[in-house]
Parts: sequence; C-alpha cells; structure tokens
Amino acid sequence: MLAGTAFAAGAHANTLLESSEERIDLVELFTSEGCSSCPPAEAWLGSLRDDSGLWKKFVPVAFHVNYWDYLGWRDPFASEQFTRRQRTYAAEWNSTTVYTPGFVLNGKEWHRTNPLPTPTGEKVGRLMANISEGGTLDVSFLPSNKIVGPLIVEVAFLGQGISTNVKHGENAGKNLQHDFLALAMVQGELVQSASGLFESRLELPKTTLAPVSAVAAWVRSPESLTPIQAVGGWVQP
Repeated sequence: MLAGTAFAAGAHANTLLESSEERIDLVELFTSEGCSSCPPAEAWLGSLRDDSGLWKKFVPVAFHVNYWDYLGWRDPFASEQFTRRQRTYAAEWNSTTVYTPGFVLNGKEWHRTNPLPTPTGEKVGRLMANISEGGTLDVSFLPSNKIVGPLIVEVAFLGQGISTNVKHGENAGKNLQHDFLALAMVQGELVQSASGLFESRLELPKTTLAPVSAVAAWVRSPESLTPIQAVGGWVQP
C-alpha cells in the first residue's frame, strides 16, 4: 500500500477550473489491476493527456473497482464506492452485468473502438471549481437554460503517471501504468440562489494514496448519474 499523501490545507496553491458554456464530455473508465484485459484500455485513456481536447472538450476519469480482488491481487486503488457507481449505471441501463474494462460516455455505455464524438456546440452552462489553500473547494454552476434544483456535484481527485508492480493475479509480473486515476471522490448538493446560480462548498480529502495531479468535477440531477456539465484541469502544486 502506498503511503498517504496530504492533499488538503497547504498542499496546493489556489486553482480555478472553469468550463465554457458548451457541453464538455465526461469519459469514465471502470477498470482493475486484477483484470488482464484492462491495461490496453488504461493505455488508451492515458494517451488522452496529449490530446488538444483534454479539459476543453472532454474530461477523463479512471475508476478502479474491487470485484476482481478475489483473483489473487488486491488493487490498492479499488473502491467499493466506485464499484457501486458502476452498478448504479448498470441499473440505469436496465442491466444486471458489470465488467472491466467498461467505458461510459456522458452516462451511456460506450466502446473505445468508436471515436470520441465531435462536440455539438450545445450550450448547457458554465461550471467552475475553485480549490483554495484553506482546504475547501467551491463549486458554482450557471445553467444556460432554466433548471429547477437541487443538483448534485461530484468531484474526483486524480493521480497521473502512477505505476504498480503487480505480484499476483492475472497481471502478475507486470508494471501497470495509471493516468487520470481516481484517488478519491466527494459529492455535495448544489443550492440554487434567486439569480439561478447553483453553489456548493466541499471539503478536500485529507489524504490520498498518491499525489493529486488533476481534479474533475461534474453536475447532475439527483435522479441520474448522467452529467449535465463537466470541468477538469491540472492542479498547481
């Protein structure tokens, strides 16, 4: 297990992430170090770091699930929280099956053999996330069209360039590389003001298993995991 890394107060300088009004795609990968077919999918996700559309057109997040841990290797980044997220997606699709690697694009099952979609230019609203040195994250969302709240904001804290030497299981003997790796995730309710602006203040996680390199945030309704708008970016050390 990796040593915990302080992330909250004093760990990073103030960082402001801001989307355009146009919809930004949320690309999710459900994966596991115990799955032999997952490394190519993670390599593809990692290749997006060199794509000019990163953060501007799409936000990638890799969630490690824990249902393959019984194969002999306990994935240190796997979380029951992330497994529940994938199962909730499956339930929304009227499916009882979850699998890895599994991609989700804007709340829908997706296969990476298909190209990422060309942005439609649809205006959904401006999402902002401000990370403070004091250990808080202020989120605001101004929708382009009238929305009756409340809304939910979810925030994933991401690691980049992380490697693991796997000693057992299907990937025994391999050095696995992880990018856009979800190290922690928090959520909160966005409260709407009379002006139509949605706002929330969240506490940053106190520790993570590896240094946080980026943050991804998205807003959704309480009834569905499908994102309305997303934002992401690198954090300043």
